[in-house]
Amino acid sequence: METLQAILLGLVQGITEFLPVSSSGHLQIAKELLGVEIENNITFDVTLHAATVLSTILVLWRELWRLIQGAFSRSFNDEQAYILKVVLSMIPAGVVGVCFADQIEALFSSLWFVGAMLLLTAALLSFAYYAKPRQKQTISYRDAFLIGCAQALATMPGLSRSGSTIATGLILGNDKSSVANFSFIMVIPVILGKMLLDIVSGDMATMSVPTPALVAGFLSAFVSGALACKFMIEIVKRGRLIWFAVYCAVVGLLCLVCSF
Repeated sequence: METLQAILLGLVQGITEFLPVSSSGHLQIAKELLGVEIENNITFDVTLHAATVLSTILVLWRELWRLIQGAFSRSFNDEQAYILKVVLSMIPAGVVGVCFADQIEALFSSLWFVGAMLLLTAALLSFAYYAKPRQKQTISYRDAFLIGCAQALATMPGLSRSGSTIATGLILGNDKSSVANFSFIMVIPVILGKMLLDIVSGDMATMSVPTPALVAGFLSAFVSGALACKFMIEIVKRGRLIWFAVYCAVVGLLCLVCSF
C-alpha cells in the first residue's frame, strides 16, 4: 500500500465513521476503487479505528470527563446511570461479535450486499426524518438497549452504525442532541473491545503495510474524524438527515448496478 492510498482510506474511514453513510461499506468501496488489497491485515484496520476513537474523545472530552468524575461518586447519580446505559447498549454488539464474527466478515467481499444495506440505511434515515415522536430529554434503559441492538445489526457492511443508532434513538422519541452524544459515546468501548480482541488474537503480528503509510492513514483518519464528529452532531441537532438518506440510496443503487 502506498502512502497516498493510506491517506485516502484514512479520510474515508474518519469521515464515514461519524456520518450516517456506513464506514465499513465506504471503506470496502474505496479499496475496490483504489485497487488496494490488504487481506487479513488487521493492523491497518485497528490503526484507523484507534484514530477515530481518539477523535471522538477529543470532540466529546467534556462529556466524557463529567462521566468519569461522576463515576466515583458514592451515591448513585445521573453520570453512573448514563454509564450503565452505555454498558447495556454494548451487550447486543458483544453477542453478535462473539457469535457471528466469521459470518459477518464473509459479507465484506460482497458489493451487492453493501449496496442493499446502504438502501436499508437510507430507509432508516428517511423514516427517522419524517417521524415526529415526542422528544424525551433522557434516554431510558430500554431505549439504550434498543439503540445497542441497532448498533449490533450495523456490524454488517453497508448498514451505517451512526445512522442506525441515531435513527433508532430519534424514532424512539429521544432528544436529537442526546441521541447524537449517546451514539458516539457508546461506540468507544465497543471499538476498544474489538481492538483488544484483535491484539490478543495475534493477527497483528504480521503487517504488510509500511510504517509511513500506517502513520499517514492514522493522522488522516484522526483529523477527518474529529471534523466529521463535530459536523454530525450539529447536523443531527438541525434534523437534516434526509440528505444522507438520498446519498445512501444513490450509492446503494450504484453498488447494486456495478455488482450485477
